[in-house]
Amino acid sequence: MEKMTFGLIVGNREFFPDRLVEEGRERVIKVLEGMGYRVVTLSPSDTKLGAVETAKDAKKCAELFKEKAGEIDGIIVTLPNFGDEKGVAQAIRLSGLNVPVLVHAFPDDPEKLDLQNRRDSFCGKISVSNNLKQYGIEFSLTTLHTEDPESEVFKRDIEKFAAVCRIVKGMRNIKVGAIGARPSAFNTVRFSEKILERMSISVETVDLSEILHRVSNLKDDDERVRRKLEEIKKNYRLQIVPEEKILLMAKFGSVIDEWIEENDIKALAIQCWTSLEWNLGITPCTIMSLLNEKGKPAACEVDITGALSMYVLQLASGQPSAIVDWNNNYRDENETILFHCGNFPASIYEEKPEIKYADVIGTTVGKERAYGACAGKIKTSPFTFLRLTTDDNEGKVKAYVGEGQILDENPKTFGSRGVARIEKLQELMKYICENGFEHHVAINLSRVADAVKEALEKYLGIVVHKHNAEVRD
Repeated sequence: MEKMTFGLIVGNREFFPDRLVEEGRERVIKVLEGMGYRVVTLSPSDTKLGAVETAKDAKKCAELFKEKAGEIDGIIVTLPNFGDEKGVAQAIRLSGLNVPVLVHAFPDDPEKLDLQNRRDSFCGKISVSNNLKQYGIEFSLTTLHTEDPESEVFKRDIEKFAAVCRIVKGMRNIKVGAIGARPSAFNTVRFSEKILERMSISVETVDLSEILHRVSNLKDDDERVRRKLEEIKKNYRLQIVPEEKILLMAKFGSVIDEWIEENDIKALAIQCWTSLEWNLGITPCTIMSLLNEKGKPAACEVDITGALSMYVLQLASGQPSAIVDWNNNYRDENETILFHCGNFPASIYEEKPEIKYADVIGTTVGKERAYGACAGKIKTSPFTFLRLTTDDNEGKVKAYVGEGQILDENPKTFGSRGVARIEKLQELMKYICENGFEHHVAINLSRVADAVKEALEKYLGIVVHKHNAEVRD
């Protein structure tokens, strides 16, 4: 995962002990750097104690942040004492940075509340927050109102804030690829390009015939094809797949890789049936699985908002995502089978996935034209699920998110599958149906629901429903 940089604002108020600010600044920097983050902050040679106390200090801080604007992913405000509420807000406003902000305050020692030791950060955090609201600056808060920077809760809050920053940064000014036309039978995955464009998310389209033409022009011994063949054979079990089908997959994958690079695509969705099967004689699932594993989320059935959902979860966790169907009921009202033909990233499976033919599509086109689908069980793990969609009636993007557990159960079915347990699943299904969401959902083997909701709702303006179920370990 790419190393992140935080801008740090250390608040100070004149009539509180300087020693607490000097010591507090050093403690926070030590913790952040110890966690692997870079820190951009004023030094004691720039301002008194390297803190922000006056309007002049705020201007100096803003200038430093402007200078490092291309590096700073988020701003952390720390209050070793009450802090100067105006100075903090002015520094952020003058910097011009449009990044997430986290407000942290140090706890007082109840045995040391004399003039030499009291912080009053508990109170100061309220005042700083009040000013940020007045200035129209969105901000996040730590779990506890005051936290020791060395505490585990503070470190968890920093990791969550880092996830928020990755989502916000990653979702700005991006291009998503749509390869081919939406299957006619799937009205459910229709979406609005114009609504996404208002969020600075552009959709780059390409006709499937153009991809097929490029595939047909690739020679068997092309270096790109050779490398892709090696990649496929390294990551999957291919015992039943004819060699000529693996070669076609390698050619298709090489063309898709080039198109992604040419157009700077962050996520994509492919017309996976049935034109590819009739015209090329394979399914694209193996290539989509490779893309997912390498951080280029690829969704089925030209499900663009599904691909975006995968991308958000990947940004939050730093791990690859999959797209699944909410597919079947299971043995308990809080259990469901998650299924797809299969294009999951290889690392999500319990064992090295086997490449077979897509059973369902094979009934239409013949199994000899449907080789390429991955088969296997999802690892037993906690997971987060997310679905973004464009609501054309209301002209906005909306979402739901939640967490559950992939069970150690292997359902008696084919394809890529797993059994998920989600408390209050029936309430979730009612919410999905009543609010017109798709049958696809993105999953990620991590717990990042809180960070996803915070980033999408607070900083990107997307209303997010969080399914508040208790997760069973």
